[in-house]
Amino acid sequence: MPTTLTQSSSGPERPARSTMKDVAQLAGVSVKTVSRVVNGEPGASVEVRERVLQAVDRLDYRHNLGASTLRRKDARSGIVGALLQDIGNSFSAGLLRALEDALRDSGVSVLAVSLDEEPERERGVVADLVTRRADGLVLMPASRRHEYLLSEHRAGLPIVFVDRKPHGLDCDSVTIDNVLGARMATAHLVAGSHRRIAMLSDLEEIETAAERIAGYRAALAEADVSFDPALLVPSVRSEAEAARVVAGLLSRADPPTAFVTGRNILTIGAVRALRSAGLSRQVGLVGFDDFPMADLVEPALTVIRQDVRRIGGEVGRILLARLSGDTAPPNHVVLAPTLVPRGSGEIPLAS
Repeated sequence: MPTTLTQSSSGPERPARSTMKDVAQLAGVSVKTVSRVVNGEPGASVEVRERVLQAVDRLDYRHNLGASTLRRKDARSGIVGALLQDIGNSFSAGLLRALEDALRDSGVSVLAVSLDEEPERERGVVADLVTRRADGLVLMPASRRHEYLLSEHRAGLPIVFVDRKPHGLDCDSVTIDNVLGARMATAHLVAGSHRRIAMLSDLEEIETAAERIAGYRAALAEADVSFDPALLVPSVRSEAEAARVVAGLLSRADPPTAFVTGRNILTIGAVRALRSAGLSRQVGLVGFDDFPMADLVEPALTVIRQDVRRIGGEVGRILLARLSGDTAPPNHVVLAPTLVPRGSGEIPLAS
């Protein structure tokens, strides 16, 4: 069969992809028969299916799933969108991998996007995925209200919120008990006789950050430790900023003797500042979120661990159930975090 070349103004000529018509000619069948075979529809004998599949292999044919979906109202794209905050972060990356593993055997692929706490980006990406007929959405929202999803939810689009709860929309969610986690971290340091415990947090308008601040304050109140507003530093957004904040707090006349950090990148910044000050073994530290090599730091890091694999597995389970037609009331799964003591959180108050 002759090869057709296409001319590109921006690069060298390259062979055009084989079409369904090419496959039909090579297999000696109709285009409709090829369509049935590649779309997994009945109506073709075993012998005919084998001829078509052999032609597909010989021609290196790639089925245009998007075009097929447009032609068939009941067809699925085989794609779900995962809108996470930062897929470069170890928490989001671990969650994405767990979700992919949960969906792999179902033939569903995951398209991941970083939102970077930008509500307008969230809305734009959602609109794009809906236009492209995504089968479902997994959303770690940047926006605070989610009524804009009501029409899609009513139309039957499966939407599962993860890490943060939906507001203005009642749909499936999988979250962590952030208040409990921060209470555990703070209480653990109080048990080591610490009273001047500082906390570094992300933006207060982020739901998870606000919940972790609440847990920190609750643990201080339960231990009858006075809350010092100067020791709570919200809106810390990066590792470098966290290092500067910790260094500044340590330079005070009445410095904190321990820290709770509300996010893994803030924990890394705190570690750098403590090491630079030569205080890694004198100041207590408990971080929220585990991350790779946290156990290799000296001293190894005590953390509040979220079971990322379980979170991703729960999201995948709910999503697959919805894709299979489950119309039960929304699931609201809340998982408990665990304290992992490794050394940094067990440093007692210096005498």
